[in-house]
Amino acid sequence: MIRTTRTLSRMKFSRPEARSWRCPPAPTGARDFHTGLPGYAPTPLTGVPALAAELGIGRLFVKDESSRLGLPAFKALGASWAVHRVLERRTAQVTLTTATDGNHGRAVARMARLRGQRAHVFVPHTVPEPAIEAIRTENAQVTVVEGTYDDAVARAAEADGVLVQDMGRPGYEEVPAWIVEGYGTLCHEIDEQLDREPDLVVVPVGVGSFAQAVITHYRGRDCGTRILAVEPDSAACVLASLKAGELRTVPTGDTIMAGLNCGTPSATSWPYLRNGLDAAVAISESECTKAMQDLHAQNVHSGPCGAAPLAGLRAMRGEFGHLDTVVLISTEGRP
Repeated sequence: MIRTTRTLSRMKFSRPEARSWRCPPAPTGARDFHTGLPGYAPTPLTGVPALAAELGIGRLFVKDESSRLGLPAFKALGASWAVHRVLERRTAQVTLTTATDGNHGRAVARMARLRGQRAHVFVPHTVPEPAIEAIRTENAQVTVVEGTYDDAVARAAEADGVLVQDMGRPGYEEVPAWIVEGYGTLCHEIDEQLDREPDLVVVPVGVGSFAQAVITHYRGRDCGTRILAVEPDSAACVLASLKAGELRTVPTGDTIMAGLNCGTPSATSWPYLRNGLDAAVAISESECTKAMQDLHAQNVHSGPCGAAPLAGLRAMRGEFGHLDTVVLISTEGRP
């Protein structure tokens, strides 16, 4: 049974039977690879009891990805594993191409530089200049596209080089799968940091590749953990697709949640999103801003995308009944 509701301008989605859906477990090679990288360490799982009390939750934790392999976001996990797998098959220098709203492109550029490769990164014109400059500091070529994130993805796919993108489509499935595998390391860390499986994990969603990793982790075994996806209300492509029961593209506008400003879900992630998400919700700019401020007050310095899960959990208050243990995944630090 699928339920969709609207409160003010927000749409919510729930699928109670999602917890019974199962998929094959993810390969484990990425975790071993990451633990061997210089500078690897599990990121903190920080308790925020004041926010737990506000929400009537037994325990609330934030997986803080504000520093991951020397970068301010979790994206280095997927990029490092995918670049490693791509370069396993090549001996000559190549150009790695990608599109980004910021963090993924910087991570691909960083991994290219460390491996002695070139990088060409395409960004939509809405990406802030500091994020563009951060990519350029990795010795990457940056092309600003007068269009949306989807337009930047199309340009990157057409460019000379090897595409390293989490946006899967028919015929381009292997590299996105490697990126998803890389993200799984984060979930394995949560397993080791908690004394039990969480009742609920809340994830911010762009094209859905990270959500796919979380779904695979919990749906690839006998587990009752529920998963909530959170999107900006100006770019709620996963919500629109869930409501329609098929992939949909939505128009996007400016948002402080730049890394979630995506108009089309990944085709390779879609089966996981459709079957494995318990719920999804869209949030406003003001809700995200308040969540970010409240996390900062608890000494968790999330950026807008990283704060979105708290805003989404607040928006879905009461939807899940009693919750003993909840994990918010803060995917990025503050700008």
